[in-house]
Amino acid sequence: MGIVNVTADSFSDGGCFLETDAAIAHGRRLIADGADLIDIGGESSRPGADAVDEAEELRRVVPVIEALAGEVRVSVDTVKPAVARAAVAAGATLVNDVSATLAPVAGELGVGYVVMHRRGTPHTMQIDPHYDDVVAEVKAFLAEHAARAAACGVTEIWVDPGIGFGKTEGHNLSLLRHLDQIVDLGYPVLVGASRKAFLGQLLGRSDGAPGPTPTDDRLEASLATSTWAMARGASMIRVHDVRASVQAAKVVAA
Repeated sequence: MGIVNVTADSFSDGGCFLETDAAIAHGRRLIADGADLIDIGGESSRPGADAVDEAEELRRVVPVIEALAGEVRVSVDTVKPAVARAAVAAGATLVNDVSATLAPVAGELGVGYVVMHRRGTPHTMQIDPHYDDVVAEVKAFLAEHAARAAACGVTEIWVDPGIGFGKTEGHNLSLLRHLDQIVDLGYPVLVGASRKAFLGQLLGRSDGAPGPTPTDDRLEASLATSTWAMARGASMIRVHDVRASVQAAKVVAA
């Protein structure tokens, strides 16, 4: 799953593809690099991100979906029902929902649905997140919401443990280490750890740097987490660096 952020403030590439033509061109580069699916979002869900009004989100994503949907499978990364409906009308066939609230919409529209675990909102989720057992709690949440999606008529259900969404570095690493327990739920698992902050923190410490490694210098760490996730049973990885990730996937598959 290649990432196209049509946003001004995404943590890694905010502002790079805010203009429609730039976003479409980037999506086509990811397709050429081997992406099976392009995930298009018009509102950042990074920690601290501000909400985008519905009209602006629609303005950002619909033309990009319309341009790319005939070339590759497209998902829409949104938490708004109206945006999900417009995206599907424009050609998207998967709703990637970090809020785990849009199952009724996906069922109504007859498209696939990604249930992701998130605790809190972008403004609150990284304020001292706590779990008694992060793996068990995330697994229970995903099982409950996947069953809810099935009850809404969704027939293609993905689950995503939500790396970085209301979790510390330790929580993220524990979820990756025990990813097979999420796979055991029986739904295809999507993992998105590409370039995330906990990787920058790990790399910064290993390099002896005073702070986290910048987002554009996290390729090797992103590949390591993607390779680990695939080896533990993940069915899809959500990445910025598609070409390198496709090469890693081919080796894992072999």
